[in-house]
Amino acid sequence: MLWISCPRNFVVAENQQLEQLLARTALRDRAAFQQLYNLTSPHLFGVALRILHTRSLAEEALQDAFVQIWQKAGEYRADKAQVNTWMTSITRYRALDMLRKSARETPLEELPDSVMPEQQGAQMMAAENADLELCMEELQNEQRECIALAYVDGYSHQELSDRLDTPLGTVKSWIRRGLQQLKECLQR
Repeated sequence: MLWISCPRNFVVAENQQLEQLLARTALRDRAAFQQLYNLTSPHLFGVALRILHTRSLAEEALQDAFVQIWQKAGEYRADKAQVNTWMTSITRYRALDMLRKSARETPLEELPDSVMPEQQGAQMMAAENADLELCMEELQNEQRECIALAYVDGYSHQELSDRLDTPLGTVKSWIRRGLQQLKECLQR
């Protein structure tokens, strides 16, 4: 789906179509759910794949996300988000949950020797983390908070805007400028 490059009236029409399909899905209309899947799954699969980097895990996340969409279709509120944003959030959270779960479930003994950090590598990682922490301290509070919520907790820009009750453009600027400052600081 090409939401960004399409004219605004197409995006609105498409959102209206997705809203209608989701409303019918809430009534357990399987044909509407199939149409909703066909229209949105390529985009949502891309979201999951960017997070998980593994096709099989992304497919599993997408399947889990659509199960949730089927179950929670009646909970969608058009005044809170567009359908594609709502569905993307569900998919993102499912993929992030899977990522966290797989990180917790992989014991160090099962990792190949090439992945096991040696003392020198561990010391280098600790130094990099310390540098990052120092650079984070140089940021303004808003920048630091937005970057941490986005990159550690997995919030989207829109979710941050809603959570912080701040315009979306401001949140994006804080993150962009904060990341630029971090980059410059880490290169010193």
